[in-house]
Amino acid sequence: MHSRQPQTIGILERLVGFKSLPGQPTGGIVGYIESELSQHNIDCTLSFDDSGEKANLFATVGPLTSGGVLLNGHTDVVPVEGQQWATDPFTLTRQNNKLVGRGAVDMKGFLACLIATAPVWKRANLSKPVHLAFTFDEEIGGFGMPVLLRNMKERQIRPEAVIVGEPTECKLITGHKGGFEMRTEITGHTVHSCDPGKGVNAISLAARLISKIEEVGRRFSDNPVPDSPFQPPYATFNIGTIEGGMARNATAGQCNFNWELRQMPGQDGEQIITEIITYANDVLLPAMRAVHKDTAIKIVIEAPVPPLDDRHADEAAALISKLTGVNRRDVVSFGSDAGYFSDAGFSTVLYGPGSIDRAHKPDEYITVEELDQGLTFMDKLTEYLSG
Repeated sequence: MHSRQPQTIGILERLVGFKSLPGQPTGGIVGYIESELSQHNIDCTLSFDDSGEKANLFATVGPLTSGGVLLNGHTDVVPVEGQQWATDPFTLTRQNNKLVGRGAVDMKGFLACLIATAPVWKRANLSKPVHLAFTFDEEIGGFGMPVLLRNMKERQIRPEAVIVGEPTECKLITGHKGGFEMRTEITGHTVHSCDPGKGVNAISLAARLISKIEEVGRRFSDNPVPDSPFQPPYATFNIGTIEGGMARNATAGQCNFNWELRQMPGQDGEQIITEIITYANDVLLPAMRAVHKDTAIKIVIEAPVPPLDDRHADEAAALISKLTGVNRRDVVSFGSDAGYFSDAGFSTVLYGPGSIDRAHKPDEYITVEELDQGLTFMDKLTEYLSG
């Protein structure tokens, strides 16, 4: 057992207790993290969104010089509605070696390791800084990242390596797919269903547009990228939620659905989205407006999440290899904030404890052994930064 394991589990318990859902104010969890770090005389900087209700937290331990390492994790977790949990998802529950709770593995376990190690870094004679970046709204598109990167640029903070602590089973990840977080709002025309031809059924139009999205998706799945390390080796779509209509005997006047594209690195996601928008505007909309002029289709790109490729990965990958002995570079299909860092020119990789296979599911968990892995990595990083 690692000496900081009990403390880390206690911190994780507090973190899981915050219902830190995407899009919600972050004052509770960010205030707690700030309080924990301030106890050790670690100064924290907050960078806010336009509403002033959501904040990233940034802290530096060690000399205020260029270089060093930035460790990043997000504070938000996905909702639990519609999931069947055996325990309260926002109360950390220990089941033998499993620590169960929403966000336990994605990625509050990693955050707990950072917070528990912060006083160690503060006491150490670091020759290079360690930067801690806690970001908001990663789960819905990384909305905290542009705010964070602007703040870092203003403060001229340029770490030599960025490690995003997503759960990778402590594998070295240098690439992942990107994503376009999308919303479609269709306005139809409501009439009595006894003569539906006089109306415009927004649900029916949504079904046609979803069929187009699936058609484009099949085109990619039928032509996978040869020798690609990604699984699946092609761009994918998903329709996440849909809502619309008010009664079975009336044509639906409104239908909205949320969806996403996960494109491969090097693939033009905007071009893919443009094909779907063009179909909506040139094929569906004219027929709708021939029935009623006030109908509409609105397709909104809520967040274009950049993919992570290995063009800037060398320094960060070399650091992981030096500290852990892991040399093999892998890729994952899920997204993260790492692509934002890489696009800004920072050498960036993913490396963290636990498995993404447990994320976003009922009874999500991280094991105590995996927390120990995270803490051991922090110790090795301390030695490196002290050298």
